[in-house]
Amino acid sequence: MPAFWRSSGLHLVTRDANGWLSVSGDFLRAYFTRPEVHPVEESCPAEHALFEKLMEDPFVRVTEADIAAIVDPDAADNYRVVLRFRDHLAESGTIERAYAALFEKGGGIALPPMFIDQMVHLVLHNVLRKIADPLRARAGELFFREQSVTTADGQLMLADAEIVETYSRTGGLGGLGALLAEAGTPARSVALDVLGEDNREIYWDRSDRFDTAIDFRFTEPALDAFARVLESWIGHFHGISVRIQPQRSIRDERWSWHVGLDADSTRILNALYEGAPLGEGDLSRIVGLFRLDFEDRADTVDTMRGKPVWLGLAMGTDGILRMKPQNLLTNLPLRHRN
Repeated sequence: MPAFWRSSGLHLVTRDANGWLSVSGDFLRAYFTRPEVHPVEESCPAEHALFEKLMEDPFVRVTEADIAAIVDPDAADNYRVVLRFRDHLAESGTIERAYAALFEKGGGIALPPMFIDQMVHLVLHNVLRKIADPLRARAGELFFREQSVTTADGQLMLADAEIVETYSRTGGLGGLGALLAEAGTPARSVALDVLGEDNREIYWDRSDRFDTAIDFRFTEPALDAFARVLESWIGHFHGISVRIQPQRSIRDERWSWHVGLDADSTRILNALYEGAPLGEGDLSRIVGLFRLDFEDRADTVDTMRGKPVWLGLAMGTDGILRMKPQNLLTNLPLRHRN
């Protein structure tokens, strides 16, 4: 299969009997060598000693006294954060369990959003590792990278928000572009390659650059590719099969359950369901609507048997789409089996 998302760290972990990702020493070492944690030449002896200790045994016990001995308070705080993450991973055993536990009632552990996005990136790479469709991989980027949405002239284009910001600031010219931006020179408009039937194969070599766009209109294949990723994500975590299809609108006299895939769609769907007033332009911010049906009716609660679950995806007032894939772990009407 084509290689993609090398930056996810999938090569640093192994799959257990259930296909979930076991936490490995090499995976933890990758976090200890991040610039925020890796000591520099002028770091104090205590910091160097702790780093070497962790590189030798990433699971070794670290006391508060070990961290307090570090002279640089910022470095000490960075170690506290990454070690809290390490301990959570080690206790959970797999990346998937560690991720899901963050959103369970009483989870109680706070992690930087960047760490959570990286977990999603890694898990989704595991889920999609055998795919041959580059559009599906590109649609999967919505799970862990914010998207800038363009709707002018009838378009519905999604591009990586960080890349769009960088290009708009620097013109995509690297150091020279940044220098021109600092001098107040207007940057050129952002123009990224849009993946389609004729050029979709360019994605594989550029997957870690996150610099391609997709047409997310109802008639385009990217929307269907995203639906397939949703099905795979649900199947991986819940062990069930569902069918998800894009929809133009919700026409359902028995509308009983919906899940917003982000904060904005959650609010909008709640208002529609309750018949509450919506703000100006709210409906225009809907990026996608989907119908989810369970392949096995026994997988859902009795009151939802034979009924669909409606899913929504929306951008914020700033034109940025911020998906929350954890909503598919916590908000579906699943039957809990012993």
